[in-house]
Amino acid sequence: ELADDLRRIGNTPFPLPVGIMLNEAQPHLSPCIRCDTCDGFPCMVNAKADAHVVCVEPALAHDNVTLLTDSKVIFLETSPDGRSVTGVVVERGGQQETYSADVVVVSCGAVNSAALLLRSAGDKHPNGLANSSGMVGRHYMAHNNSALMALSLRPNPTVFQKTIGINDFYFGSDDWKYPLGHIQMLGKSNADMLRDSAPRLVPGRALEEMASHSLDFWLTSEDLPLPGNRVTVNRSGQIVLRYKNNNTEGHKRLVKKLRGMLKEIGAENHLIPSSLYMGKKIPLAGVAHQNGTLRFGSDPKDSVLDLNCKAHDMDNLYVVDSSFFVSSSAVNPTLTIAANALRVGGHILERMR
Repeated sequence: ELADDLRRIGNTPFPLPVGIMLNEAQPHLSPCIRCDTCDGFPCMVNAKADAHVVCVEPALAHDNVTLLTDSKVIFLETSPDGRSVTGVVVERGGQQETYSADVVVVSCGAVNSAALLLRSAGDKHPNGLANSSGMVGRHYMAHNNSALMALSLRPNPTVFQKTIGINDFYFGSDDWKYPLGHIQMLGKSNADMLRDSAPRLVPGRALEEMASHSLDFWLTSEDLPLPGNRVTVNRSGQIVLRYKNNNTEGHKRLVKKLRGMLKEIGAENHLIPSSLYMGKKIPLAGVAHQNGTLRFGSDPKDSVLDLNCKAHDMDNLYVVDSSFFVSSSAVNPTLTIAANALRVGGHILERMR
């Protein structure tokens, strides 16, 4: 109904790629059961196409793959000339163990990959491993993200709500020539999700009523790769994340566009007044879309990785998470991370033959 109404006013909603194992032709054979806890919760039937289900578990079926749990990589050792990683130092069960390989791939996420390289400073890399450019940790991005919940006067019985995306304002709008971003539906809110950010005095019954009458949206706009937005580590090795909000005007306008669309399709007649829209900007600690910090490029002076995601300063060190991004776009980075990992994996395979 919502998609039809949006098309009627000239928008082009599209089916959202949600990465679930859903068999609509034969529902009885479908791993996904279209439950109401898909978004933001672990999947109890392993029907989400997440890294654990589609990558780790299939890999563990091979005899030459071992997964160490409760283990933390704390340092990368290098050869005397500093050109190769010779040891991966791991803290495991209160003890330190060292592993070695011809090729070492780091994939800790944009924050922790940068932190690991910074912690691995040594005589040949005094400012951090692979950091001759001074770019390690810089240009951190995580998007301008907001969750917006519109409260309807009538119940919203939808169970599996995260199905629609809107990119009509991705590159701009009639009244703003710069990109605004992406709008999509969120998974259905429930009382437990609302309780975390609700005032303490709000009774549980009220939260249940709000959740049952909600339309839930996620809005993403691009943030810019500013060198001052960066990951560092302090003297004790703890991560310090510095970030200054930027490119926020487009995001504010995107929120306004969504409210305008709901008004135009007549949803306003069924919504509680707009002053009671609920929403929040995702805070600094919300790093789900983290990227940047180890940008790739052809010039070692202003990038950390080459175009195959090998560190310019190292012969056998690769990074294949979201660290390589040079810009953040305005969509979830996961598919780009996966595509690049497959690309770099093919390159490493050719190298090892």
